[in-house]
Amino acid sequence: MSTSIPTTVDTVITALREGEKRWGETTLADRRTLLEQLHAGAAAHAAEWVAAAAAIKGLPADSPLLGEEWSSGPYTLLTSLAALAETVTALEAGRSPVDGFPVRPAPGGRTAVDVFPHGAYDWLLLNGFRAEVWSRPGVTAEDLRARAGLGLRTPRDTRGVAVVLGAGNIFSIAPLDVIYQLFADNRVAVLKLNPITDPLLPVLEKIFAPAIERGFVRVITGGAEVGSALVHHPDVAAVHMTGSAATHDAIVWGSGDEAARRKAEGKPLLDKPITSELGGVSPTVVVPGRWSRADLRYQAEHLVTQRLHNNGYNCIAAQVAVISADWAQKDAFLAELRAAIERAPARADYYPGSAGRVRSARAAYPQAQIIGGRTLIEGLRPVDSEQALRTEYFAPVLGVVELPGDTGEFLAEAVRVCNREFIGTLGMNIIADPRSIAELGAEFEAAVEQLRYGTIAINAWNGVGFLTARASWGAFPGHVLADIQSGVGVVHNALLIEDPERSVIRGPFRPAPRAVLNGEFTLSPKPPWFVTNRTQATTMRRLTDFAKRPRISALPGIFASALRG
Repeated sequence: MSTSIPTTVDTVITALREGEKRWGETTLADRRTLLEQLHAGAAAHAAEWVAAAAAIKGLPADSPLLGEEWSSGPYTLLTSLAALAETVTALEAGRSPVDGFPVRPAPGGRTAVDVFPHGAYDWLLLNGFRAEVWSRPGVTAEDLRARAGLGLRTPRDTRGVAVVLGAGNIFSIAPLDVIYQLFADNRVAVLKLNPITDPLLPVLEKIFAPAIERGFVRVITGGAEVGSALVHHPDVAAVHMTGSAATHDAIVWGSGDEAARRKAEGKPLLDKPITSELGGVSPTVVVPGRWSRADLRYQAEHLVTQRLHNNGYNCIAAQVAVISADWAQKDAFLAELRAAIERAPARADYYPGSAGRVRSARAAYPQAQIIGGRTLIEGLRPVDSEQALRTEYFAPVLGVVELPGDTGEFLAEAVRVCNREFIGTLGMNIIADPRSIAELGAEFEAAVEQLRYGTIAINAWNGVGFLTARASWGAFPGHVLADIQSGVGVVHNALLIEDPERSVIRGPFRPAPRAVLNGEFTLSPKPPWFVTNRTQATTMRRLTDFAKRPRISALPGIFASALRG
């Protein structure tokens, strides 16, 4: 270890310990002001952020895929800061953050909060999409309201210094994790950037300047040695990380024979709490139905988006589609899937190790097809597809598992396979036409309840849950350090609901206007996050501008761009 690393780390932690004292003295009103200042900073430097992101990912200035950087960068941070400011306002007034949100019973003795849409702008901009947060079983509506607020309920009771180890794929993750440490856990925080994102340091320092100046936040760069010095520093109280399970285990248990021994003995190397978001292998269950040709094409593009957004470098990128071997339209859907992969715009493999992971997948499955540089593996079965179901490729590789049965029988088996055979519980998707959902009735809702995933998206990609500030984001509860899978804890969760179990996202099966013609009311056209959306960069730039300052006059331009997509 470089001799300068301990000195640098000591300096950072010492400054934050002083900042913690000031954080404990910071009133709710002043914390809300800080959120407003951070919002102003994110608004002012949004274009600089996206330009830096594009350079990291090799995206040309005129690429439609820049929409991904607007949506998963400044847009998400802006909407989260605004939602959290509303939560602080409620607590200032002596109200629960949940007040004003519909609360109702959910299956299995749970309580659900309808968190989206919230207000007319939500209803207009993502018409037809809904999001709800479910409590764990046994939590009543009264309990949920009383406990919402987390660390903001006792702001003077600070909880030390946290280390946040940032992600290298989606660039709003790290700043959002820092915000959660400050406001939910009542800790000051040092963010160590993933080396991939080091070029973002200047813009993040500008955005966080009001918090940095008061000693609440530090943002630093460095490799594994810096990360190790931070997490093991005696004055650090907690760690939060986003990354792989392998990286998590190296931090918690060490490496080599020592790690194996520690794990066997239940004696972790890390002697402080750690929360984490670690990904896994996310499935998309395609429920068989009677679809039109337009439905087949649209949902194939939907599935390809779930895999190829950010070139597959997403913790919840759909890695395996689960379809019915007995579906009369199976071959037609697979043909559309291949065509959609071919249509998806080419992009650079910027994430380290991607090519090697692709080679591993192709070597394991000789039937793999190479389509436009992407990999599609059809004809998988759970019994002989362990690598595809239990290895997160984090690359543009999509598998297709076939299960027997039609509709109800298939869905029941798909739930069993997703819960038992796939590694990870961060998120999954279900694609089902409204007629099939209606025919299944209670059987469909029971399947949703039985699935053990932190975010379940129905006719939507669970990435929409990431973009929804008030939805919770994290693994399904129950993982332990010795079997961490998708991690422990949640983030985002702008209502600061205590220990949510999952978020459930619902979207329209068809886009407007075709949806309306088929009896499904929605105003939303093809979503701007589709990789095949031709105007996603313009639409998401305009949505980000709207998030800076919501106003009616901005809506026509947003709608016009969205319709052209």
